[in-house]
Amino acid sequence: MARRAFISPPAFSLLTSPEWEDYELLDSGNGARLERFGRYTFVRPEHQAIWKPAADERIWKNAHATFQPTGEESGGRWQFHQPVKTPWTMRYKNLRFLAFTANSRHVGVFPEQAVHWDWIGEKIRRRITSAPAAAPPRVLNLFGYTGLATLAAAQAGAHVTHVDASKKAILIARENQALSQLNEHPIRWLVDDAYKFVNRETRRGNRYDGIILDPPKFGRGPQGQVWELFEALPGLLQTCRSLLSERPMFVVLTAYAIRASALSIYYAMSEMVAGLGGRLETGELALVEKSAGRLVSTAIFARWSSDEGNAHES
Repeated sequence: MARRAFISPPAFSLLTSPEWEDYELLDSGNGARLERFGRYTFVRPEHQAIWKPAADERIWKNAHATFQPTGEESGGRWQFHQPVKTPWTMRYKNLRFLAFTANSRHVGVFPEQAVHWDWIGEKIRRRITSAPAAAPPRVLNLFGYTGLATLAAAQAGAHVTHVDASKKAILIARENQALSQLNEHPIRWLVDDAYKFVNRETRRGNRYDGIILDPPKFGRGPQGQVWELFEALPGLLQTCRSLLSERPMFVVLTAYAIRASALSIYYAMSEMVAGLGGRLETGELALVEKSAGRLVSTAIFARWSSDEGNAHES
């Protein structure tokens, strides 16, 4: 029997987003985290925070609202201690967007993803600088939610196709586009099932220079299509491979709330980009606590970039 070649384990990265002004992880502990989103502070569940809070308990008691989970996936209700005018506007660098409280623990932004927004923007600007006469890069954002990765890519100069199954999320994303003064930038907003969309795009022969994927653990499409991450992701990645252009720039995959190591999506991604060269990295996204400097891991990721410019990366 022939022996299979040994694949060396990847180097892991722990990525943080230190350049926020409108967001802070103020403290964490006792199964919760205390966060500031703009002018409001919230307490949300965090099962990983098995340590004791470091900040004075009065800071926790002065929070504007606490999210009380019901035991369902991110479901529950907000208990308000002070008035919160929702939605409100936040900023990250040159992006402006809406934050809000709803029937979910989520507030319209995942602050830890800012490190991806910066990375995507850098890749796009580098491509445009290296080939100023070429057509603008084309980027596909699947499961795009409220559009902040889409806006970061568009702001950097890409033509972006944004796909999400939620009409409400798309409406908020378009408001964020206006708030960020990016209405003149070419963005195609689509309410669609991601899996069906990429299969249609393959048949149409459309190609993209960058692909962003932020799939949920479980979800339903516009017509009730069931999405389950572990079952659907391998096929989705292979279909996305056929959507990459002859000179792709990047692929970014982030996964939340799953019982899996970053190794799982790393090896799935390695199959997708096999033969493309470049650099593939994996690891965790984390928030840095203001009170004691502890890190709270929020998601696992894998991201690939072409050889272009990788020599300048750390």
